[in-house]
Amino acid sequence: MASYAPSGSGQQIAPEDLLTLLAVARLGKFTAAAHSLGLNHTTVSRRIAALEKAYGERVLVASPDGWELSAGGRELLPIAEDIEAALGRIDAHRSSALSGTIRLACPQAFALEYAVPALTGLQQRHPGLQIELITATQRVRQYRSGVDIEIVVGRPDAPRSIAKHLRDYRLQLYASQDYLGRHGHPRSLDELAEHRMIYYIENSLQVDDLDEAAEALPRGSGFFRSTSVHAHVLATSDGVGIGILPDFLARHNSRLVQVLPAQFSKRVSYWASVRHESLRNAGVRKVLESL
Repeated sequence: MASYAPSGSGQQIAPEDLLTLLAVARLGKFTAAAHSLGLNHTTVSRRIAALEKAYGERVLVASPDGWELSAGGRELLPIAEDIEAALGRIDAHRSSALSGTIRLACPQAFALEYAVPALTGLQQRHPGLQIELITATQRVRQYRSGVDIEIVVGRPDAPRSIAKHLRDYRLQLYASQDYLGRHGHPRSLDELAEHRMIYYIENSLQVDDLDEAAEALPRGSGFFRSTSVHAHVLATSDGVGIGILPDFLARHNSRLVQVLPAQFSKRVSYWASVRHESLRNAGVRKVLESL
């Protein structure tokens, strides 16, 4: 790529350095930016250093969870986006297909039930689009997360990001017919204290909506806990105890019966959190639309 110099500067700025800045601005981490660009961490670091030397000031500042744009970096961001858009128009002239790498983090259940079908269908239509899917059930990161899109449970509180509601579901109580045959049907929420409960490990998630579901129920006589919601479903199906399960995973399971439906049903929502910088990427917008 050709280089150019800022007004009054004897140093030239390379467009590839600006595109590297754009990747770091979107993902917040050198390692994530390097991976998305097909580079190594050292090359990203070297390009940012070259950009700062040519520009004459810092373009990134450290935050508690990654890198943020400095005032100078924010001034360069529109120029970097113009370069990306120009390259995109060249690609569009050759093909209407999307390309590049999109990194997405979402809970395991959302990944398997919704994200994978949507994203594999999108990749079939756009073979040049690459997807990295990280399964994690956690709060949205206040700072940079190293991903383009974070899917979380509950409306995210992240001032630097845009929140988009995706879908609702319900947490309900389920047990296997075998378990109920051996231990009997509880007739009230209080009687759950006589049963083993199946849910997340206490204090492992710090996701308010998920924590509140367990707090609304009495502590059982025993427990099976896991960070995997699919382990919850399997343990409940195998008759270990009574599970607090998402309705979309349990309602079509012929081995499971809903327990106390009139007394416990908690509505929960999936939300997407996307940084403003990431949302300017056509691939990110298309992935979000597909979800």
